[in-house]
Amino acid sequence: MNIIRAKDYDDMSRKAANIISAQMIMKPNCVLGLATGSTPIGVYGQLVSRYQEGDLDFSGITTVNLDEYRGISRDNEQSYYYFMHDNLFGKVNIDLTRTFLPDGMEPDSGKACQDYDRVIAETGGVDLQLLGLGHNGHIGFNEPGPVFKAQTHCVKLAESTIKANQRFFASADEVPKEAYTMGIKTIMLAKKILVVVSGADKAPILKKVICGEITPEVQASVLQLHSDVTVVADEAALSEL
Repeated sequence: MNIIRAKDYDDMSRKAANIISAQMIMKPNCVLGLATGSTPIGVYGQLVSRYQEGDLDFSGITTVNLDEYRGISRDNEQSYYYFMHDNLFGKVNIDLTRTFLPDGMEPDSGKACQDYDRVIAETGGVDLQLLGLGHNGHIGFNEPGPVFKAQTHCVKLAESTIKANQRFFASADEVPKEAYTMGIKTIMLAKKILVVVSGADKAPILKKVICGEITPEVQASVLQLHSDVTVVADEAALSEL
């Protein structure tokens, strides 16, 4: 596991964007696995700026996102589909027919998961997977539990995750309680994994992920078993290491 220390959030965003940019330049038709949440926003801002400056071309890129809330339509401002278009897809020259997320409005959870696993398989595999890190160690929406779930599945969100996401909604009642998420096996099949972490509040869990035992109670700890993982974290997030 390669750990890159960044000074602050902006520096973390630049350093992570450097890695993604290099992947895109080396393989213009690569498959990027993308994440949502507050941490990657700066990374996407960096990528948009580089596109606008003429340094990046998204026209050959395919993307697969980690997750989507269940029961929220794509035009809902809190959907991850909307998030991706607002922060990246709507600002670069990407082919929208090659941007994929789970279908949050599919009522049949089994079908939604099978359909998304098929989509991921048809891309030929993820070249670089971007991940954030939840306060409880979740990656995607793979919450702490007794096992590592392999494939895309419907998950009941942990109370800590619901509380963390509440700031994006008008009230706690509006926060979705379920989501479709890419499974751990699918994440681990990515050729490269890039994890971005920022803030002192993430320091305790980041220490467990990097130095603790591998356990489904800390889902991100499984990344210790991957052969090509880079963690870009700011000084605050790395303060307990």
